[in-house]
Amino acid sequence: MANLVNLESVSKSYGVRPLLDGVSLGVAEGQRIGVVGLNGGGKTTLLEVLAGISEPDSGRVSQVRGLRMAVVTQRTELPEGSSVGDVVLARYGAEHEWAADARVRSIVDGLGITAIGLDTPTANLSGGERRRVSLAAALTGELDLVVLDEPTNHLDVEGVRWLADHLLARRIAVVVVTHDRWFLDTVATLTWEVAGGRVEQYEGGYADWVFARAERARLAATAEEKRKNLARKELAWLQRGAKARTSKPRYRIEAAEALISDVPEPRDSVELLAFAKRRLGKTVLELEDVTLGVGDRTLLDHVTWRVGPGDRIGLVGVNGSGKTTLLKLLGGDVEPETGRRVEGKTVRLAHLRQELDDLPGDLRVLQAIEQVASRVVFGKQEMSASQLGEKLGFPAARQWTPVEDLSGGERRRLQLCRLLMAEPNVLLLDEPTNDLDIDTLQQLEDLLDSWPGTMVVVSHDRYLVERVCDTTVALFGDGKVTHLPGGIDEYLTRRESGREGLLTGTGRREGGLHGTAAEEKAAAKKSAAEVRAAQKELGRLERKLDQLHGKEEKILAVLLEAATDPARLMELNTELKAVQAEIGDVEARWLETSETLE
Repeated sequence: MANLVNLESVSKSYGVRPLLDGVSLGVAEGQRIGVVGLNGGGKTTLLEVLAGISEPDSGRVSQVRGLRMAVVTQRTELPEGSSVGDVVLARYGAEHEWAADARVRSIVDGLGITAIGLDTPTANLSGGERRRVSLAAALTGELDLVVLDEPTNHLDVEGVRWLADHLLARRIAVVVVTHDRWFLDTVATLTWEVAGGRVEQYEGGYADWVFARAERARLAATAEEKRKNLARKELAWLQRGAKARTSKPRYRIEAAEALISDVPEPRDSVELLAFAKRRLGKTVLELEDVTLGVGDRTLLDHVTWRVGPGDRIGLVGVNGSGKTTLLKLLGGDVEPETGRRVEGKTVRLAHLRQELDDLPGDLRVLQAIEQVASRVVFGKQEMSASQLGEKLGFPAARQWTPVEDLSGGERRRLQLCRLLMAEPNVLLLDEPTNDLDIDTLQQLEDLLDSWPGTMVVVSHDRYLVERVCDTTVALFGDGKVTHLPGGIDEYLTRRESGREGLLTGTGRREGGLHGTAAEEKAAAKKSAAEVRAAQKELGRLERKLDQLHGKEEKILAVLLEAATDPARLMELNTELKAVQAEIGDVEARWLETSETLE
């Protein structure tokens, strides 16, 4: 397989700091590569050198002749005086030319370009809309290689899944920097980790990379103890988590199971719930018969919703569906038009907004954290302000940086540190993963695992929602808050069903693509009933397996005692084979049933 791009002994520095130091690697035809590493570690620099945007200080970058490559960086520069259609459909003349191309129509719809409007001037677009327009323009072309820097930023859960499916279907080479672990695990067949000027290569996506890091840490010296424990905990969750994540593992199952054999579950839900009830009482946040509109659209229509002690809720919906407004309503920043909001007397609420709150620019990082508190307790774990800062990406040397000198991502992390130091018992998190690298995301999830309180999380990071939340609810644009027993998979299925209904004339457009309210309700009942039936069947099959394994053990014990009786041995052996065959049948039915929950 020929390489499309080659880097030979490439070095690149900014100031005295080498970001790439003698790096040699290549991108082959059809290869899908995920690039990971700490913020500021050189990921974007690697992409820019590989794509020819930036020249290396030394070494050589070569491309195959006639390479068709598109690059989408975080620097979204669109032509002045252009419209969205001018940029996205620049390769086409009349409308019928692109409308007749199913792939282009899929891109326009999948990335929300239709919602933005093809005639909209690019000068009027927000930063997120500009990113989506640039991405759509790149994907409409005939390509051998696409290079993407954080393409999932500003995409909702549905958009992230569409992009993953699109890249898989295109069969083109992909090099992508992303902190979205679900996207990385779905798309990547190879992972590059950029650290210390070097690029380490790992087969597979995020799960394989986590395994490799955990294995590497297990063999490392005691100085790597902290990273080892966290990587093993992450691997344990990957192995024990949703069936969708473990049904087809690409890494060595036996080695992974041995590595995590003594790792406890990410959190003790029973203990945390009991602790949360002691801290919060019975009432936390309640919306009673609430109606709320946004512009000319009804966000909530006589909704009653109770958020209880210890609830860990993920809130999903398309961009613009009102997730942030609903968080503001829960937090008391927005008043309902009718109905009322009830807050428990013992509630200490903290709201992480997408906007950066004012930070004390005249202080240093550690001083800004200690301004809130010097120590904090998470469940049974107590840590100092400095230790929390280190967990969220501020090493000791960086903690003495003036706040006014921090980047946008660092200011976001400092905002999160200050929020957690106040020891709230109710957290409202609006896109908490923005600007966080994977290592910091793991540290944040580790903290939230042991956090004993109520949590409502809005995030396009599917991995985070599935990891730290126990319940998923959605805004479908029908004025309701819809509970989803099947989680994000159920949300995507129902959104897809709504779109198909619209295309066949049975749906309607109202706050997004979905079916009528009656159809949505019927679909929800059917889906919930199917989920409950499947869960009940799984429980029955698991009890049956326990009985069969017990029977198998008894037969094996009798076999040892009958070692000198050939006739008895044959009889027992026949009985054992029958039990083992039945175990195989029950396990197969268990797997089939579990797949209906994916």
